[in-house]
Amino acid sequence: MKKTILFIAVAIMVLPFAVFANGGSEAGSDSIVIGANIYSFADNFMNGVMKPELESYAAANGAEITIVDSEGQQAKLNDQIDVFITKGVDVLAINLVDPASASSVIEKASAAGIPLVLFNKEATEAGVMTSYDKVWYVGTDSAESGIIQGEMMVADWNANPDWDKNGDGAVQYVLLKGEPGHPDAEARTKYSVKAFTDAGIKVEELALEADPNWSTQHGNDKMQAWLSSSFGNDIELVICNNDGMAFGAINALKAADVWLPLYGVDALDQALTHIADGEMNGTVLNDGVNQSRATIDLAINAAKGMDDVTAGTNWTLENQTTKAVRVPYVAVTPENYQDFR
Repeated sequence: MKKTILFIAVAIMVLPFAVFANGGSEAGSDSIVIGANIYSFADNFMNGVMKPELESYAAANGAEITIVDSEGQQAKLNDQIDVFITKGVDVLAINLVDPASASSVIEKASAAGIPLVLFNKEATEAGVMTSYDKVWYVGTDSAESGIIQGEMMVADWNANPDWDKNGDGAVQYVLLKGEPGHPDAEARTKYSVKAFTDAGIKVEELALEADPNWSTQHGNDKMQAWLSSSFGNDIELVICNNDGMAFGAINALKAADVWLPLYGVDALDQALTHIADGEMNGTVLNDGVNQSRATIDLAINAAKGMDDVTAGTNWTLENQTTKAVRVPYVAVTPENYQDFR
């Protein structure tokens, strides 16, 4: 009996070292192990597009990846990173909860000597990307999505004079904004409206509501409240920072038997159906597939210790300050939506 107990005790002590003795792989193989997270699985785009692509593309390239849900909590993400480091992953792929907290994440990776690829949420702290030689970013140019969405709306507004219901020459709009402080939410909000003023068209904001979860329920609840408000009949345009909130707004409009021009961002499959049905006037492709692939490509190269993490890929770094790979946005309209099915 004592021998059995001794054997088990020794096995328990040896096991953690044996698991990571071969290239840091939990499976005891030579494959690269990636520790990753999504800031919130409640996000339609992140969980429905990027998560499955990260998993499938990593597997297709011989890497192992574990993706955890940070549930919208930066403190939880920090703890998850500590666990990944303890487990001995080869590289971290991190979707920040709070873009202003990038330095704490980078410090953890730097202290452990583990390469780090931030994706989809860009650090907002000045100079933080140059504080560690093994950190990179994969994402988009946040302003670009707002600019493209705005240009679509301006073109359609000019082509449809009947959208100006009160004939005052100004656009009375409501806006469903994403997470406050999120670079994408702030840029989309600013530049989508700026496109009108740049074109010499007056605008009047009737209401703006932000949602940290970018959720369909939020879109439905706010649109429902706006339609029943004192300015409900004055709304001429619905601007949405993402498709998820746009879906909720569409639900509320249909329930009230009201049609209004409405635009989103992401080009989710459901959005293409709404465009086909005339319930949505346009969206902007947020290319989650290529963001995911670029993240995995850079992570694998970084884990291999390559000086140029874009070597052998189709990606290029913007510069040595941002250390960013930018994946472009694309306008999706009633004329071209079928190309994105």
